[in-house]
Amino acid sequence: MTGFGLRRSTIAMLAPSVGPIAVFVLLPLLLTLWLAFQRWSSQTPFSTATFVGLDNFREIFGAGSVGSDFKRALTNTALYSALSIALILPLSVLFGMLIHQARPRGATLLRTILFATYMVPMIAVALVFSKLYSPTEGPLNQVLGLVGIGRQPWLSSPSSALVSLVILNVWQQVGYFTVLAIAGLTQIPDSVYEAAKIDGARGPRLFVSITLPLLKRTLVFCAVIALINAVQVFEPVALITQGGPVGATNVVTYHIRRVGIERAQGGLGSAMAVTLLLALVVAVSAVFAAVRKEKQR
Repeated sequence: MTGFGLRRSTIAMLAPSVGPIAVFVLLPLLLTLWLAFQRWSSQTPFSTATFVGLDNFREIFGAGSVGSDFKRALTNTALYSALSIALILPLSVLFGMLIHQARPRGATLLRTILFATYMVPMIAVALVFSKLYSPTEGPLNQVLGLVGIGRQPWLSSPSSALVSLVILNVWQQVGYFTVLAIAGLTQIPDSVYEAAKIDGARGPRLFVSITLPLLKRTLVFCAVIALINAVQVFEPVALITQGGPVGATNVVTYHIRRVGIERAQGGLGSAMAVTLLLALVVAVSAVFAAVRKEKQR
């Protein structure tokens, strides 16, 4: 086969998979990048867009109401992501070790149940948790009342609304990351643990000196995926809190919808989307840079 023929056959084989990616991922991405530098109403055709340079970015980071709202949403997103990762990673390792090392009866069934929570659509999870968090008839407050604890505001208080959404996210995601943790634990040879026990390592020291270092790659992967998932949070906010109370749960994805669709400020919404993408790229790059730096020590 000639070089030209090989090239044609390669293109023909890649086209069914690369084509949809180009149409549904790359094209919208390029369009968003272009609109970020335009003043455009989402209720008008693209031909009405006017180039304004960096004005959209100056406005979303400015001292005005647009800038303050966006920076609040960015802070909420960062806090939501950090809390989610801080809870998901330890819990997934804990559950993973329980299932992998203790090997309780029904371990396969328990693993299936944990993973099944991840398969439940976020919309359904949000609707169920909205009932659980109900201040009057919600089961959570009813249980707290039985043990003498007063009703909690959950979603109606600015100090607890975002944390309540984090708990919802952790419940839905922890099963998936537990399965990943179990996969990482199975890659650690039993001989390593046996040698460590001969040297006198037991309990927490065995975990800190053996399990945690050898599980580092899995944890880094889990952290990156959990970060990407957390940054994209939308359904719970849209269905339960609508960004409230007092903007406490107004995350960037929901704020982009507000600005770009409800207020028809497509240029500003696109600038916010590009900023979120860049922030995510920087955060993920920082994680990998920290891992590489530690390897070089």
